[in-house]
Amino acid sequence: MPTSAIVQFGTSRFLQAHADLFVSEAIAEGQNAGPITVVQTSGDASRAHRLKALADPSGYEVRIKGIDKGTLVDASKTVSSIKRALSLPEDLAEVAKAVAGEARIILSNTADAGYRPSEADKSTDFSIDMSYPAKLTWFLFQRFGMGGAPVQVMPAELIPENGNVLRDLVLSIAALYPPEFADWLRSNVTWVNSLVDRIVSEPLEPAGAVAEPYALWAIEKQPGLILPCAHPCVQVVEDLEQVETLKLFILNLGHTYLVSRWLAAGGSSLQFVRELIDSPDYGPDLTDLYRCEVIPAFEAHGRKNEAEAYAATTIDRFKNPFLDHKLADIAQNHGEKIDRRISSFLSWARKADASLQMPRLDAVAAGAEAARS
Repeated sequence: MPTSAIVQFGTSRFLQAHADLFVSEAIAEGQNAGPITVVQTSGDASRAHRLKALADPSGYEVRIKGIDKGTLVDASKTVSSIKRALSLPEDLAEVAKAVAGEARIILSNTADAGYRPSEADKSTDFSIDMSYPAKLTWFLFQRFGMGGAPVQVMPAELIPENGNVLRDLVLSIAALYPPEFADWLRSNVTWVNSLVDRIVSEPLEPAGAVAEPYALWAIEKQPGLILPCAHPCVQVVEDLEQVETLKLFILNLGHTYLVSRWLAAGGSSLQFVRELIDSPDYGPDLTDLYRCEVIPAFEAHGRKNEAEAYAATTIDRFKNPFLDHKLADIAQNHGEKIDRRISSFLSWARKADASLQMPRLDAVAAGAEAARS
């Protein structure tokens, strides 16, 4: 059975067209990167065909379609960085072995819902019902128990300071374990903040995806940092917050705002982001939202020019005529996305200027709060 330098929790099509692709291209260039073991964390038997295809020796396809610097891009790439695909709970022992003895880097993208606490988190017995942080705690404890070497944890979930957030959650759950384990987590695990950015619009069957040309993996600099690979889309930055707020509070906020309006209208016959942007009922409204409610907040933080430029780029990315970016996909975990993308933006904005008027975004946040009540 192959060993793996990267153990990846999550089989999302996003990672298939992002980190997995970057590592594959690096390996093809002769870099000592990967290979990757992918772990399906959900226990969903219906995805078994995807799991098998991800580790097919012939690889899987990623199609890159869109406009890059005014040039039409329509390319096909083969990704072959994944050498093993496992599923929980069936392959629990093998996943534990990979995390405990093989991994140099642990990567994840389990969506916002993957961090949602569960009753199963209160036990040290492994359960498929555990949240991702609890599962990770359990696996890291196996590494600790084997006298495990230092390891780097790199969450790719769209959560501000995602490495710090995951570290704190794991340390909280680690209180269930012997106290020496928490000391080991602090001294032997490097928790990395990073931000990923690429619109991956649709899956290919049985594995693979269609994605836009634009891609970014911004990784915050820190002592002892290990890069998964050297790649033009992988950038080490001094201050991730600068990149993160643009992505989360312009592109992701825009997606969630559009979907909120779309859902309020009963999920109209329009299916894709590009259709909403082209619609007179939605496109001009989003542009106006950026101008009147979003960019003033960045201006209050002294960042008006970069926000204007990023918003213009975002509208162009949303208009990509080659991507069928489904609104129904963006609508998944909608409540969590409103919290992270809109409610968090409102707090961030008003820390800089409490007088800012953001009626449309306030209404979306209030509606989500009322729905939970």
